Amino acid sequence: MTMEKRTSPQQPPTLLPTNCSTHFLYARAPTTAGVTPRQPHQSFRSYLAQMGGTGDDGAKAPAAAAAMDVVSSSSSSPAPAPSVLKSVLLSYAYVSVWITLSFSVIVYNKYILDPKMYNWPFPISLTMIHMAFCASLAVVLVRVLRVVAVPASPPMTPSLYAASVVPIGALYALSLWFSNSAYIYLSVSFIQMLKALMPVAVYSLAVAFRTDSFRRASMLNMLGISAGVAVAAYGEARFDAFGVMLQLAAVAAEATRLVLIQILLTSKGMSLNPITSLYYIAPCCLVFLTLPWYFVELPRLRAAAGAAVRPDVFVFGTNSLCAFALNLAVFLLVGKTSALTMNVAGVVKDWLLIAFSWTVIKDTVTPVNLVGYGIAFLGVAYYNHAKLQGLKAREAERRAASMATAKDGDAEAGVRLLPEKDAGEQKN
Repeated sequence: MTMEKRTSPQQPPTLLPTNCSTHFLYARAPTTAGVTPRQPHQSFRSYLAQMGGTGDDGAKAPAAAAAMDVVSSSSSSPAPAPSVLKSVLLSYAYVSVWITLSFSVIVYNKYILDPKMYNWPFPISLTMIHMAFCASLAVVLVRVLRVVAVPASPPMTPSLYAASVVPIGALYALSLWFSNSAYIYLSVSFIQMLKALMPVAVYSLAVAFRTDSFRRASMLNMLGISAGVAVAAYGEARFDAFGVMLQLAAVAAEATRLVLIQILLTSKGMSLNPITSLYYIAPCCLVFLTLPWYFVELPRLRAAAGAAVRPDVFVFGTNSLCAFALNLAVFLLVGKTSALTMNVAGVVKDWLLIAFSWTVIKDTVTPVNLVGYGIAFLGVAYYNHAKLQGLKAREAERRAASMATAKDGDAEAGVRLLPEKDAGEQKN
C-alpha cells in the first residue's frame, strides 16, 4: 500500500511589530535555505535564532537583519508633506484680511469721531456700541451655533471670573476709551507713531511684574524705540498735548492688560482666543464703560438729541460689523500662523495707515516725523526679530527633547519585546 505524503497546512503569517505602536507588517517565515516554519511548541526566541535572527548570544544573522530592515524602513518613511505653496498663500491671505480689516476699523473710527468728518465726538458711546454688538455675536457663536468652545479646564467659576476677567475687562475698557478719544485730537499717522511705544510698555511692565527677565540689549532697544517716537512727536505739525496724553494712557492700559492676561489667565492654564475673549470680557467691559458714559457723555448726548448729531444705523452697524470681523480675523490669523506674524503684519499696516493719512486724509507728515518713526520702526523690527529667534530656539529645544524621549521609548520597547513574547508562550 502506497502511503500518500501529507503536507502540513501552511502556517499563518507571523506578526512583526514595527517601530510605530499602531501599525504592523505581516511577513511570512522563510521556507527556503533549509529553514523550517515555526512549530507551535517552539518559542519565539528560538525560532528567531533558527531563521537567523538574534539568539541567546545576541548575534543577528542576515535573514533577520533583512526582515527588520524592511520593517524599519517601512515604518520610518515620512508622510507626504502638505503643499508649501498652498500654506504660504493661505498665510498671505490671512495677513491681508487682517490688515484690511484693522485698517478699515481705524479709518472708520477716525471718520466717525473727527469733528471735521462725521462729527460724532462720543468715543465712550462708540466703544459701548462695539462691545454690545460684539458680545451679542460672541454669545451666538459660543452658545447657539457652538462654532467656538469655551475652555473646559479650568472652569470659569465666579471667583475666577472676578479675580481674573474683571481686572482685564476694566483695563480693556480704559484702553478702548482712551485710544478712541485720541482720534478727536490727533492725526491717524501720529497715533500710529505713538503706538510704536507698545513693545516698550509691555517689556517694561513684564520686567516689573517678573514675567520676563531684564536684558541689557532689550532695554537698549526699548530706549531706541522711545527716542524715535520722541523725534516723531517733536516733528508733529498737529501736536496736541491732551491727545498725546490720551494715547499714551491707552498704550499703558493695553500693555498692563496684556501682562495681566499672562499672569491671571495663562499662568492658570486658561487660554482665550479672540472670540472667547469677547464672550467673557466684552460684557464686563460694557459694564465698566457705563459709569464714565453716564457722567461724561450722556448729558452731551441729551443736549445733542434735538440737533443734527444723530447716529446713523447704517454707519454704526457697518462700523460694529467691521470691529467684530476684525476679531474673527485675529482668531484666524493667530490660529493659522502665530501672534508674532500679526505683530510683523502690524508694522506693515502702520506704514499703510501713515501713507493713507498723508495722501487721502491730507494730514501733515513732516520729514522729522518720518525720520523719528523710521528709528522707532527699526527698533520694533529688531524686537520682532529677537522674539522670532527666541521662539525658534525654544522650538528646537522642544523637538530635541521629544526626539530623545522617543528614542529612549523605542529602545525600552525593543528590550522588552522578546522576553514578553516568550513569557506569553510559556503560559500557553
